[in-house]
Amino acid sequence: MMIAPTRRMVAGSLAALGLPLMNRSTVIAATPAPDMILHNGRFTTLDRSRPAPEAVAVTNGRFSAVGDAADILPSAGPNTRVIDLAGRRLIPGLFDNHLHVIRGGLNYNMELRWDGVRSLVDAMELLRRQVAITPALQWVRIVGGFTETQIAEKRLPTLDEINAVAPDTPVFILHLYDRALLNAAALRVVGYDKDTPNPPGGEIQRAPDGTPTGLLLAR
Repeated sequence: MMIAPTRRMVAGSLAALGLPLMNRSTVIAATPAPDMILHNGRFTTLDRSRPAPEAVAVTNGRFSAVGDAADILPSAGPNTRVIDLAGRRLIPGLFDNHLHVIRGGLNYNMELRWDGVRSLVDAMELLRRQVAITPALQWVRIVGGFTETQIAEKRLPTLDEINAVAPDTPVFILHLYDRALLNAAALRVVGYDKDTPNPPGGEIQRAPDGTPTGLLLAR
């Protein structure tokens, strides 16, 4: 019959090997103190199991603990920087992201977004709705936030498709920074015709008779 080892038996075995028995407090004490602790602020984790923690710890530039202040504050060491946020919001640094703050603030509600749109049918329906509520003299602008690879058809709408939805409202569609689409109404507003020269670093694609098609290419 096997006998379950007791703490005394384990301690005796470790002692015979010359190894100390570490209790729980010893293990915790051996854990390096974080470089920084931030508490008393508002944290958004997007983690449903802990959406609004009380404090966070940072070690070597990474979050090493997220949770209750009572658990995290005692982990501070003599060199830990402890910051009381006094109720302010903490926004972590976001890699591979940036903001067009002025343009976004001024124009966001005037832009049509195709972020996450999965089909041309849905994209053109959104365009149709935006055209219907865009006042005269204003443009419908689709500026970034999408790529043709997200669309099931794996292509952008044709100029004929755009003109059918927006015959009189100028439409400007920017795909990344490699090309842009201007519908017929937009070409009329900007005055592009057979005699319009290509802009520096760009090309106005033209029909065989020299008339601009509405596709602008970055070269």
